[in-house]
Amino acid sequence: MTGSYTDVVNLAKTLPTLWLISDARNDAALEDAIARMPHGSGFVYRHYHLENPQRSRRFAGLLPMLRDRGSVAVVADTAQTAQDWQADGVYGGFDKKRPTGLIWIATAHDAHELAAANRAGADAVMLSPVFPTRSHPDGKILGADKFRKLAQTSAIPVIALGGMNVERARTLDWPFWAAIDGLS
Repeated sequence: MTGSYTDVVNLAKTLPTLWLISDARNDAALEDAIARMPHGSGFVYRHYHLENPQRSRRFAGLLPMLRDRGSVAVVADTAQTAQDWQADGVYGGFDKKRPTGLIWIATAHDAHELAAANRAGADAVMLSPVFPTRSHPDGKILGADKFRKLAQTSAIPVIALGGMNVERARTLDWPFWAAIDGLS
């Protein structure tokens, strides 16, 4: 993406609105969760608890199901890994070089990181935690109002993350959201 207004609008029209994120907690339920996701949803494969080659084999086992569901498959790894694993993109912070031909979903937790994701040319950014979450039970949350205020300053699509589930997504009234537990 070049980052122009037209590119942002076009990506926002094609970017999945719903994202499932993997980790150790939902590993056993991933196939069921993917099967229940709407066609064309997004999937972020983290699985930091596995080392290669187990990690790559687990992703390779999920990929056919994701493709059958028309899902966008993104990995929390390097652009080279994403290409080698036939993923659609990468997920993570600003240590990544702008990946050519791949979607890049950055992560942010505050206004500074959100602005950095915009400057770096990410295609979208997951802003978290919106609500209390099991991942960071004692962490500082943004809350719905602060999330919306920050997200509205972004030139790139913002995906709500952190304590999200169907009910909270309705309450937040934001077009893009992601969950670990809330979709597993």
